[in-house]
Amino acid sequence: MKLGPRTAGWQQRHAEAYLKSNGREGHFVDFELPGVPEIPTLLLQTTGRKSKDAKISPLIYGKDGNRFVIVASKGGAPKHPDWFLNLSDEPDVRFQVADKKYRGVARTVSGAERERLFRMMAEIYPPYDDYQAKTAREIPVVTLEPREDIERL
Repeated sequence: MKLGPRTAGWQQRHAEAYLKSNGREGHFVDFELPGVPEIPTLLLQTTGRKSKDAKISPLIYGKDGNRFVIVASKGGAPKHPDWFLNLSDEPDVRFQVADKKYRGVARTVSGAERERLFRMMAEIYPPYDDYQAKTAREIPVVTLEPREDIERL
């Protein structure tokens, strides 16, 4: 699936296609990076800190055992992405990987575990290294631990 990640609104279009097709579209994305195959993505649903509304974000993921791994890069911006701030306040989340939907718990990792998982994620999506180099903040790495399968996000 080509979504044009450099065009305005691509994340919204991605999430809509993912949900509408039950993960048949959007699970793998071609970010048009030389030598990088299509990249796996999931949908993360967090609860807004202020609004308390459900927020859905499409994110690149990797696997570590039964956990899913995501990176709060925001392209190397100086501030964390909203979805990360949301799950920092409320770590109970819902997420969809292809056609599987889960309720689970998000946990920010640190130390050697963070370094290992960040390296793994930079193998999947090499721009993460550039993002880390351009920001003073340590880009958070988060694991999503499934607790139960659910019917819908």
